[in-house]
Amino acid sequence: MPFAQLVIGPPGSGKSTYCDGLHQFMSAIGRPCSVVNLDPANDHVSYKAALDVRDLVSLEEVMEAEELGPNGGILYGLEELEHNFEWLEEGLKQLGDDYVLFDCPGQVELFTHHSSLRNVFFRLQKLGYRLVVINLIDSYVLTQPSLYISALLLALRSMLQMDLPHLNVLTKIDNLASYPPLNFNLDFYTEVQDLNYLLPYLDAERPHLATAGAKTSKSDPPPSKFHALNAAIIELVTDFGLVGFETLAVEDRQSMATLLRAVDRAGGYAFGPAEGANSTVWEVAMREGATTMEPRDVQERWIDRREEFDELERKQWEEEGKALRGGPAAEQEEQDQKMENQLDEDSDPEMRQLRNVPLQDSGIKIIRKDDPR
Repeated sequence: MPFAQLVIGPPGSGKSTYCDGLHQFMSAIGRPCSVVNLDPANDHVSYKAALDVRDLVSLEEVMEAEELGPNGGILYGLEELEHNFEWLEEGLKQLGDDYVLFDCPGQVELFTHHSSLRNVFFRLQKLGYRLVVINLIDSYVLTQPSLYISALLLALRSMLQMDLPHLNVLTKIDNLASYPPLNFNLDFYTEVQDLNYLLPYLDAERPHLATAGAKTSKSDPPPSKFHALNAAIIELVTDFGLVGFETLAVEDRQSMATLLRAVDRAGGYAFGPAEGANSTVWEVAMREGATTMEPRDVQERWIDRREEFDELERKQWEEEGKALRGGPAAEQEEQDQKMENQLDEDSDPEMRQLRNVPLQDSGIKIIRKDDPR
């Protein structure tokens, strides 16, 4: 049974970068993986696409022939894919049981109310694919309450529209240290805790929209005209209780491994026995469930103590690099040096003289000073 991820999210959220990074990570842990580009406008990708929707429909030709803009051309292209699903089906057969990453377009209407992409996903399910939707959102939205609430609404609508196992992911989490400080700890945002605490911050964002004559204390900002709307939206998201977030720093191995384990749990993926006769530490960690990263760990790594962890990671990489460059020869050299030091310390002159024995000959002869030969 093949497994797949459907990578969606607004433009700039890092979909193609995620597909490229995860493809490399999959190769490192010994899991066969292929990437399929479903975005007709994505003509510059960093990964090698096993299938590319641009081979089926050209956005430039559609825009010229149908007199459409970029957004309309992409919608037209996804409708063409839906009507010519056999093209995708035949291409996927060539991939066998590879784990597939579908890099989807970034137009939000495609995964909030337009039906073509959803219909393509359901037909993939009929082919036997176990699907998980990965909704990527730039972590910059955490720095502004209104952006965060908008991201919550988008994530909720996408979950209701797709109706599939679904994970929302805050990408570029390693950039948070360079953004303005968050109003709350990271777990407040990832676990979507009591959102009513955001209401004062939402009101403070636009003081020029404050209700005239509103009675408030001197320390509190006056409620905005949108206070009631904000409260209603917060109540809506809270009542559904569906939205939560994972985090991702795409270049960090532990962050990628933690997210992949969450995806595996959502999609029911089980590691097969073929995964790695020559297991690396990351293969073992993935199989044994040893790789975890709680929100408080993410905050400590990327926000509170980023410089300290960066320096520690740099030293670890240097040590790994030295070990890889040296290999068995370096270990043998170290053992020889230890033996030489031990011989220097030995008081027995006959033992010290072993240092002068030539090592290039297979037959070793020990020549003593008192030997008549």
